[in-house]
Parts: sequence; C-alpha cells; structure tokens
Amino acid sequence: MPTSRSGKVRRLLKDKKAKAVKRCPFTIQLLYEAENNVQPVTLGVDAGSKHIGISATTEDKVLYEADVELRNDIVDLLSTRRESRRTRRNHKTRYRQPRFDNRVSSKKEGWLAPSVRQKVNTHLQVIANIHKLLPIIKTIIEVASFDIQKINDPDIEGTDYQEGDQLNFWNVREYVLFRDNHTCQCCKGKSKDPILNVHHIESRKTGGNSPDNLITLCETCHTGYHKGTVKLPVSITRGMKFNDATFMGIMRWEVYNKLKNIYSDVELTYGYKTKNTRIEHNLPKEHYIDARCISGHPDAVSDGTVYYQKKVRCHNRQVHKFRINKGGVRKNNQAPYLVKGFRLWDKVLYNKEECFIQGRRTSGYFQLKKLDGTLVSPSINCKKLKLLETGKHYITEGRRALPPTAEASGFPCL
Repeated sequence: MPTSRSGKVRRLLKDKKAKAVKRCPFTIQLLYEAENNVQPVTLGVDAGSKHIGISATTEDKVLYEADVELRNDIVDLLSTRRESRRTRRNHKTRYRQPRFDNRVSSKKEGWLAPSVRQKVNTHLQVIANIHKLLPIIKTIIEVASFDIQKINDPDIEGTDYQEGDQLNFWNVREYVLFRDNHTCQCCKGKSKDPILNVHHIESRKTGGNSPDNLITLCETCHTGYHKGTVKLPVSITRGMKFNDATFMGIMRWEVYNKLKNIYSDVELTYGYKTKNTRIEHNLPKEHYIDARCISGHPDAVSDGTVYYQKKVRCHNRQVHKFRINKGGVRKNNQAPYLVKGFRLWDKVLYNKEECFIQGRRTSGYFQLKKLDGTLVSPSINCKKLKLLETGKHYITEGRRALPPTAEASGFPCL
C-alpha cells in the first residue's frame, strides 16, 4: 500500500529487506513475511479513444491517478504499409502474389480493426498494471454511446434511421453526383467539361469515403487541382468527423466484457452521472478527475501527484528507407538496438531535468523531448546524460496537479 514514511522505506532498502521494482511510480517489494493488512481500493476508469483517466481511491484518500495518452497512428501506418506493398509489386523483384483475396481474418467472429484492437488492448493493459500495484476490489468503468445519425439530424425518428440520404442509390458516387446536381462545385459548370469526378476533400487515407468527404468536380478542375493550378473555394470543407464516437461505440462493450472475464467485480457507469458528480463537488474537468468521480469517492484527498503516460510504438519492421540513394543504395531504416548504451525512449537526466530520448545518432548525439513533445535539445552529447530508466512501451512522467489556470510542472518520480 502507498506510504508517506520515506525514512522507513529508505532503511528497508539499505538493510536489504526490500527491493525497488519500479521507479515511476516508485514501488518496492518487501523481502520478508508481513501482515496482510490492506485497504479496500476502488478503481475508476474513464475510457476514451485518445485518453484514459485512471484513479484508484479509498473512501478518503487518492492512492494513484494517471492520464494515459493512446496511440492514434495505427491507421496511417497501415495505409503506408499498404502503399509500400502494392508499389513493391512493380519493382524488378520476384513476383509477390496479392493476398487480399484470400484473407479470412475479417470474417471471423469477434474480429476488430487493428486501430480499435490496439486501443482495447491498451485499456486492458493499463488496468492490469494498476492491479499489480494495488489491491483493487472493484473496477468501475465509464462507457459512452453516441447516436451519430441523431447528431447529424436532431429530428430523425422511427424508420428515418433505416431510410437515410442514400436510399435507392446504387453507391456513394451516384448519391454524391445527385446531391451536387451533377455540377462541378468549383467552377459551377463554366468549364463546359462533360466529364465529372468525385473528389476526396481530405485524402481517403485520413478522411475515408464518407459522402461528407466527397465533392463533385469536373475533369478540368480536378486535374488542375492536383497539378496545383486550381484552388477550391474556401466554402468547400468536409462535414463533421465522428472518428472518436465510432471508436467508443465499438470499444465500450469489448472492453467491459473482457474485464468481466478477468476480474470479479466490474461495474458500468455513464457520462451524465460523472458530469453531475463533478459539478456537484465543484471539481475541474480532467480525465483523472472524471475517473475519481467514477470511483465513487469524489471527495478523496490527493497529494497532488498525477502520472502522465503515453503509449509508444513497440516495433518498426521497415528494413530500408523509401528513398534510393546514388548507386542504388538504400539506407537502413532501423537503428541498432543500443547506441552508445542508450535505447529509444530511455528516461534520462539532463540539466537537472527528466526527459526522453526520441532520436539517436551513431555519433553519440541524441534528440531529447518531454512526454508532451516539448523539445529539450535537438542534439546533445550522450556523455552529458544520466540514464534513469530504460525505455518501455509506456513512458511515464510524474507531475504536480495544479489549478486549471496554472501550468503543470515536471515532478520527479523519486
């Protein structure tokens, strides 16, 4: 259990009666038999598509609070990989047969898209890490459901849900052409070009094939736009995006059902209850504050320490750079596992400031950044760095929780 008796902890470590197992948050393990006296701890989880709020509380005290930032680069990385795979079929190498015709993984029951699966697994792993530190007896998770059609059309009801805008149209292209009255939305038909194209306002990789992201352009305007000679009117923008709402709609039951299979006491709550509790107790809007309200102990007293975590990429299997240098030579894309004894995402001390290694060079000069992306140094000699903690899949930074008007400053974990 958490303790404020740092002197006792220091003596236990010095007398070899305990060992340090984690630095941030600082955790020790006793090496002798002790009484099994623990407090009932409730874990509140504010699930989300970009951030997870965590708060482990007793009736009167906050034991652990964290704000975990999830990865949102999975879609972009998969799209890049797909482009590379398809381009490779045109190289003068052995023929690689396409595999998209015989893949059956998407037909299996319970299949999730990689971007959703990664977020679900992160939720489960973060909760499992807390269970390793504290004797959690109950886990309460907040889920959210969104009616996207209701957001688009507040007056929708009944059969309108089934009979949408694209009813009786063969495909999205036919609907977009009909919606735009078969008229170029850039020149309004002044070019007299009879050929019409359906153009993506945002790239298909980021915007998808939603009708809100599609617009009708004539062949002249479409070709000129891609050549850079034609600009679309300022009024042409894509509609509302519901990526986060879609993620939460898929994730909520998947996370809840998997938690029920792992832990004995798991409950659900909803956002309107959390909001009401937060307003009644005059608390600021933060992910970990919401999690504290979810745990059922909004008045629990915190020592002011909040741990900010970020899920980082584990592997990069791209062997070579895309660009081919002079002489047909391709540079390796992967750096060695160790460079001057340091790994990627190692936590180091530089100028009495804790930061992370985000870029390494064989010359021994590294790039340092904070967890929030603030650049500490673009190039610093590794001899001026002190290793604090080896890189992990979740980089952690302790901070002092300050009022909403103030900026949180870095707080050492030891």
